[in-house]
Amino acid sequence: MSISSGTLRRKGRNAPTGIVIEPHTLARTAIVTLLERELAGWTFVDMISTASLDRALGMEIRLITLDLAGRGVDSISLRADLAAIAERFPDAPIALLSDTDDISIATQALQMGIRGFFTTSLPIEIALAGLRLVLAGGVFCPHPLGTFGDGAALHLMPEDAAPEARRPRRDDLLHADFTPREADVLAELQCGSSNKVIAGKLNLSGHTVKMHLQHIMRKLQVQNRTEVVARLGGIASSRNGAAIT
Repeated sequence: MSISSGTLRRKGRNAPTGIVIEPHTLARTAIVTLLERELAGWTFVDMISTASLDRALGMEIRLITLDLAGRGVDSISLRADLAAIAERFPDAPIALLSDTDDISIATQALQMGIRGFFTTSLPIEIALAGLRLVLAGGVFCPHPLGTFGDGAALHLMPEDAAPEARRPRRDDLLHADFTPREADVLAELQCGSSNKVIAGKLNLSGHTVKMHLQHIMRKLQVQNRTEVVARLGGIASSRNGAAIT
């Protein structure tokens, strides 16, 4: 469900909610439509600028997407937008949409606390997997920036890449390259989903889910599901703590 008028729907306040800030009507509508399809049960509030942020006060804001709109990351207007967001929704991760693949801009953005840097050249499946990684507590930047073949992976930045965006300090979190499907599995794992539920949601076999989980654990250098979630700052149900064999 999206909210594009000044009237808030009552049931939307209790649902996980995303804010889409995009000045261009077609792009804004397309983004909201895509997110509604991918994140069933979410509410989306779309707006032209941060001047409308107060419309979402009191809602369960889990994600904010913001268009760079041709601005530099050091621009006064962008800093003002980020300050306005931080004042109202300090815990919500911010995903920045940019029309440039400039690595220096991406680096600056992450250093400012942006949790996801998405460029308009990204294939849709990579962008969606990156978004799920952000929702799972990771930090997304196309890796390598500007080159997206079939083997492209998502990059979970080292802990020192964006200090402002970190959760309370964890044990040294090494960088890990997750494929889009591994990022999808990781997002479901963060929600406490069982292998059977993950398989059903992602249309995978139980064996394939187990394989992806083993790859994730190897990349994060942990032994079980609980350690995966704890390593990324999440909370897993104790019933999911057994090692995968």
